[in-house]
This record gives sequence, structure tokens and C-alpha cells, in this order.
Amino acid sequence: MQDEWSQAVDARGQAADRLLEAARTGKPCAPIRDLVNTVDGAYAVQEINTRRALDEGRRPVGRKIGVTNLLMQKQFGIDQPDYGMLFADMSYLDGLPVPLERFLQPRAEAEIALVMGADLVGGPFTVAEVIRAVDFVLPAIEIADSRVADWDITLADTIADNASGGAFVLGSTPVSLMGSDLRLATMTMTRGGQEVSAGSGAACMGHPLNAAVWLATALGGGAFPLRAGDVVLTGSLGPVVPVEPGDAFEARIDGLGSVRAVFSR
Repeated sequence: MQDEWSQAVDARGQAADRLLEAARTGKPCAPIRDLVNTVDGAYAVQEINTRRALDEGRRPVGRKIGVTNLLMQKQFGIDQPDYGMLFADMSYLDGLPVPLERFLQPRAEAEIALVMGADLVGGPFTVAEVIRAVDFVLPAIEIADSRVADWDITLADTIADNASGGAFVLGSTPVSLMGSDLRLATMTMTRGGQEVSAGSGAACMGHPLNAAVWLATALGGGAFPLRAGDVVLTGSLGPVVPVEPGDAFEARIDGLGSVRAVFSR
């Protein structure tokens, strides 16, 4: 048993090293599922690199929820959502240049972001408790990225790779959650003025708050529960779009306004 435990720990360390090396060199790596192929093991790999990031002084500012869209789940053969960490250096400003060179295989997706006004520790949580804890809502564009070559991912691969997190851009006009129906909120995302993605809040686990409840409950008893001030990217509202040099995306979400992600050449 001790040998099996040691082998598992060693495999998780190797998987974390593989992903970190890909991020540092800018060269995508092979999937890590040859080393770790369980959900628990993959989250352990993610936590190794999260703690390395914290040791380097990177500051956590929230969480992203991934694979909440049923079409994306079918595309990747994944049957459940996942989560990853957001750091302050992943955040870019609305309409200002995002340096494309920091990404390996970027894809843009429009999302609804919740900004927490209270901690959610313990759980499980009800939707009422999550609603009470949300301070305000913003439109967002997430730049998903994968350190795994050709986006050849299973659930274990994307979890270990910080849920394929890259960066994010938030809108700048906060909107109260009270009176908002995020499920019915329609989204249109354009690139250079041409529509490239459309959807609604219902595409995100039936309702973005469903995703938030799932996340709060998943994190509540762990080392990194949701805290006041955290940003929560609730998941894609429509198809994701590959990013090319010079692309300018604008996402408009009914009732929330718009947000722009402009990429350097």
C-alpha cells in the first residue's frame, strides 16, 4: 500500500511538472492522463501548481467553472463541470490590448461573472444562500487556454490544467442580481463586428446560479472556499471561438451590457 501511495504521489508530481513546463516554455505538452486519470488525482495535480503559484507571489482572485455547456461536454466527452483558480495576473481590462504571446492555444468565450460579497464556507449551499452572497454581476470574456497539445483533453487533463484557464476580461458596469433573470439573458459575441457566438444563460447548467451553487458546495469544505470579493466565471453561454492575432471580440449580454477583449498582433 505504501508503494502504491508513493507511486500515486510521484505520478501527480510528474503531471504537475509536465503542465508547468508547457506553460513556462510555451510549448504544449502531451496529455497527463497517462499519469493521472481520476478526478481526485487531477484536482491534486491542480493544487500542486496552485500552491507553486502562491509561493511565487501570485494572488488568487476567484474561480472559473468549466465545461458547464452540454454541447462542450459532448464535444470533449466530459460528463460534469470542473473548476480552476483565477489569479490577479490573469485579469485584463475592457477594450485594452491582451498580449497574445502569453497563450498557447487561446479560445474566447462569453460568460456571466458573479462577484461575491460574502464568504461561502462549509455547505452544501442552497441557491438562496448563494444569491444572498453575490454582490453584483458583470459580463465577461474568458480566454480559455490549454497546455495540452491540440486540446486533446479528457476531464482529468483539463482539471489538472487549472480547468484550461488562461485569462479573463470583465465589464466595468456592475449590475445587481436582484430582479435579474440570468437564465433568460441572451448573449451575442462578435469578432470584428461579425457574430461568432450566441447563446443564453440557460446554456450554463440551465442557469448560471446552478453553476455557482455547484461550485460553492464543491469548494466550501476545502482549503480555498469562495470569499468576499472573489470573481466567479460561471461558464460559457455559447460556442467558444479560436483567437487569432489582432482579433477584437465584443460580448453583449442582455441586461448586463457589454465587454471587449482585444488581442495584440
